Amino acid sequence: MTGRRLAVAAVLVIALALVGVWLGRMVQPAAHHSGAELHALMHDGLELDDAQERSLAVLERDFAVRREALEARLRADNARLAEAIAAEHQYGPRVSAAVDATHMAMGDLQKATLEHIFAMRAILRPDQQAKFDAAVAKSLAQPGK
Repeated sequence: MTGRRLAVAAVLVIALALVGVWLGRMVQPAAHHSGAELHALMHDGLELDDAQERSLAVLERDFAVRREALEARLRADNARLAEAIAAEHQYGPRVSAAVDATHMAMGDLQKATLEHIFAMRAILRPDQQAKFDAAVAKSLAQPGK
């Protein structure tokens, strides 16, 4: 292989790897502020009693561990997608499988997040639940969420 062909091949591999990273970023769920908004509401807007605060602390600790594991899985799936794109240079079986794995990881993260939201709701009194439900509905209805 001539030096020119080798340079073109190297540039192509780098470009494809960058495309893979870009695609991974595109399929990864966008960060948004609804978690911070709900967190602020739970701690500052609902006047939780001591038992609710303790329950919330356990829920938040457990979910943080679970979320980190799911996000790590999603990052790994995105890396595999980038590798598959660089290896196949087309929408082939490896790329397709990597996309499916990434979508599965995103779905599992979304399900875990919803389970966490419902677990938080369950520790609230009915008057608090109404405020919480309104905040969740508002967050989900906002464009780009």
